[in-house]
Amino acid sequence: MRNWHELTWKETGESIRRGAVVILPVGSTEAHGPHLPLSTDVIISQEMSRRAAVKLKERDIEALVLPAIAYSVTDFSSDFPGTISIKKETAAFLIRDICQSVYKQGARLMVIANSHLEPEHVSSINDAIQAIKRETGREVVFPDKRKRRWAATLTDEFRRGDCHAGSYETSLILAARPDLVREEARKALPPVPISIADKIREGAATFKEAGGTEAYFGDPRAASREEGDAVYNALSEMIVTSVLEALEREVSAVSP
Repeated sequence: MRNWHELTWKETGESIRRGAVVILPVGSTEAHGPHLPLSTDVIISQEMSRRAAVKLKERDIEALVLPAIAYSVTDFSSDFPGTISIKKETAAFLIRDICQSVYKQGARLMVIANSHLEPEHVSSINDAIQAIKRETGREVVFPDKRKRRWAATLTDEFRRGDCHAGSYETSLILAARPDLVREEARKALPPVPISIADKIREGAATFKEAGGTEAYFGDPRAASREEGDAVYNALSEMIVTSVLEALEREVSAVSP
C-alpha cells in the first residue's frame, strides 16, 4: 500500500503509468459521543482504504491512497462543539475536482471510501460522481455501505441504524487507533437503542432531536477490537469487489 502524499511526483507518475487505482478516503469532522474523536469517520475511511489497498496488491493491482477529505455536510451534529460542516455544493465540488485532477493525470480508476452516512453528505458524493460522468465520461467507484448488498455483510447494530459512535464505530476505532478511545467515558455510557435512520425518516434534523443527547447511538460498551477487525475485513472487501467489477467492465468495454 502506498500513500499518495508520501510519494514524490516521479513515483506518483510511475504508479499511474503502471495502471494504479486511486482511493479517496472521505470522512467528516463531527461529534462522535464523549468517547471517540471528531476524526472518527476519517480514521475509518483511511483504515478501510489501507486494508483494501493491501488486498488489491495481493491480486497484483496497485493502489494509491489519497489524503482523506476531513470536511463534509455534518448538519445533524451541528449542536455539538467541534463539528465542522460545509455546504453540500462545496462538498460535491471538492470531490469532483479531486477526482477530475487525478483522472487528468491518467489514473486508471478512482474509488471513494466513505464512512460518513448523513444523507445530504452521501448525496453530495453521488452529485460529484454524476458530474464527473457527464463531464469526462469516466466512472468513479463508490461502494455505498447503506445499500443492502453491502449492509448485509456488516453488524446487526449497523443494519438497525443505531450505529453512530456505538459498538460498530467504536470497534473500528479500537482496531485502528485504540489510543484515541476514551475508555473511562466509554465504559460509563448506557446503550442508546435508537435508530438514527428511522428518526431521519420521521423528520429529525439533528442528533438531539433524534434522542442522541450525547452525540451517540447504539452501545459503545459492547465494542471490541475483534469486532473492529472483522468489520474492516468486510469494508475492505466492499472496495476490492467494487474495483474488480469496475476493471472487468473496463475489459469488457474494449473487448471485440
